[in-house]
Amino acid sequence: MNISVNGEKTRVDDNLTLAALIDGMTLEGTRYAVEVNEELIPRSQHAEHLLHEGDAVEIVQAIGGG
Repeated sequence: MNISVNGEKTRVDDNLTLAALIDGMTLEGTRYAVEVNEELIPRSQHAEHLLHEGDAVEIVQAIGGG
């Protein structure tokens, strides 16, 4: 199916969870937030949140500074 990840069209497997999408990225050990269709999805729900055709996923990494 086709989704958008940070504005880029991406083809992924059907029935992909948000957790599986994130596992395929290099985000381990970083702080990030995820929105699907402009709705913030808590980390506790990533494993059960199924992605659907046309979803827009935005992943924002927190960067420290001062």
